[in-house]
Amino acid sequence: MLHYWTAGESHGPALTAIVDGFPAGLKIDPDRINQQLRRRQGGYGRGKRQQLEHDQVEITAGSWRGVSLGSPICLVVRNQDYKLERLQELPRPRPGHGDLSGAIKYLGSIRGVLERASARETAARVAAGALCQQLLDAFEIRIAGYVVELGSLKLAPQASSWEQLLAERDQSLVYAVDSSRNEEVRQLIDAAAAAGDTVGGIVEVRVEGLPFGLGTHAQWDRKLDGRLAQAVMSVQAIKGVEIGLGFEAARRPGSQVHDPIQYDANEKDKPSLGYIRPSNHAGGLEAGMTNGQPLVIRAAKKPISTLQKPLESIDMQTKQPDVASYERSDICAVPAASVIVENVVAFEIARALVEKFGGDSLDEMLARYRLFQQMARDR
Repeated sequence: MLHYWTAGESHGPALTAIVDGFPAGLKIDPDRINQQLRRRQGGYGRGKRQQLEHDQVEITAGSWRGVSLGSPICLVVRNQDYKLERLQELPRPRPGHGDLSGAIKYLGSIRGVLERASARETAARVAAGALCQQLLDAFEIRIAGYVVELGSLKLAPQASSWEQLLAERDQSLVYAVDSSRNEEVRQLIDAAAAAGDTVGGIVEVRVEGLPFGLGTHAQWDRKLDGRLAQAVMSVQAIKGVEIGLGFEAARRPGSQVHDPIQYDANEKDKPSLGYIRPSNHAGGLEAGMTNGQPLVIRAAKKPISTLQKPLESIDMQTKQPDVASYERSDICAVPAASVIVENVVAFEIARALVEKFGGDSLDEMLARYRLFQQMARDR
């Protein structure tokens, strides 16, 4: 099974991801991983930490001459702002963080919790997901994450093609697929900064080119929608996940929710095998399995918990009321969330591919993939 673990603290020496079960035979391009790491650091509203860090991946195990070996791959992202041993304890927990719960759970320090709970950890997750995006490329599966809401602003995608989607996203201050709203976005984030506040939003990830049958209905913990939801919800500050219509499906009658099934012989050589839908309310998943349609998943990110005008808290030693401690932070990290969610989704899709088509080598996976597609067309 394809799996990964991360290690490292926000101000420690480095963040590390160990990816186990990755197939042999894939030419790894570190520049593509670095591109995703740079995007994670971008977007309007980020804080000074992003000016200190210049995230680059080091591949320290699992490849030879740039090609994956089938053994565990170690991805390292060094922290330029390494100062953990010099940092002091926080006396007052910050509402919205894991400070209080973690300090009580481990009978220890707030510092020991916040350094690992920090969203800085997601640099390692983005590196692992960006590695897996290169595996998806071999199967002509493409993926993009972008912002669809920022605070009270709805930023519906304005693109008629995949290429336009990427072009619009890259011109947007916050990775929305509508760069014409840049001034509104800037004003919203600047107003929050002036008020000592922060901004949340909703990100969407779209995956195209998925074959039928990733995931399974057979057991609850192997359903792909459940696994995707868990992966996305594990990202720091994500408070809700929906696929396809999501919560809107509960508000409509069934006739306006389920996607009719049609057949077009001209589409039979595509991943959909000719089975087309006039709508995609299911978001590409039915009964825990991909159904040949694009996967559409959204995540709600709460505003960053660290506020320049801190909320009420207490001193852990005296138990007297005070304001929360302050650590350097962003005003808006929703653009970064779109990159992070894109890459955790990429990892789960890659994991489902490995389970379906075997994971010893890329050549074996591709052969099994092509055989499955042919058998499915002929049935």
